[in-house]
Amino acid sequence: MNRFWNSAVLSAALIGSIALAPTALRADDHKDEGRRYHDKQHNDDHHWDNREDQAYRMWTKEKHRKVVEFSRIKQNDQQAYWRWRHDHSDAFLKIEIH
Repeated sequence: MNRFWNSAVLSAALIGSIALAPTALRADDHKDEGRRYHDKQHNDDHHWDNREDQAYRMWTKEKHRKVVEFSRIKQNDQQAYWRWRHDHSDAFLKIEIH
């Protein structure tokens, strides 16, 4: 009977670790994904990454604004940024894609 319980516990531990592994891998896959923002005017979503951060810093410089975390600026200012961003591609801004 002891062997049965030992086998059952060992099997449960193995199955549990296998069941959790894909979840952990999926979490790692999305860890660097950053945030997504919705552009109401163009009805599209934007993924915030290093390139978007570079473009945002260019926008703040062009508009003579203080660099503040994008999520903290007013909704109207966010929409103004997305309008500007649609007219300024990565190639236009000379942002390198890594």
